[in-house]
Amino acid sequence: MPDMSASASLAMTHLVPLAKELDEDKVTPGVLGFIVFAVMALAVWALMKSMNRHMGRVDFAESEESGAEKSGVTAAAEKRG
Repeated sequence: MPDMSASASLAMTHLVPLAKELDEDKVTPGVLGFIVFAVMALAVWALMKSMNRHMGRVDFAESEESGAEKSGVTAAAEKRG
């Protein structure tokens, strides 16, 4: 198994000089960050709208047919055993 700490320290030695070049006061998410956030927000909104539509179609009342089917299953189970 390779030593993961060696690869992590190698990655850090390459990233530390890049971090020193950035001005901490000027780092912002930028336009790309806004676009990604907006797309994620729209996706969540669409999923919630779809979920509400599907939950509205659910009938929680038990129909009489399913009750008859259940009694038929119970009768078959009684015959077996």
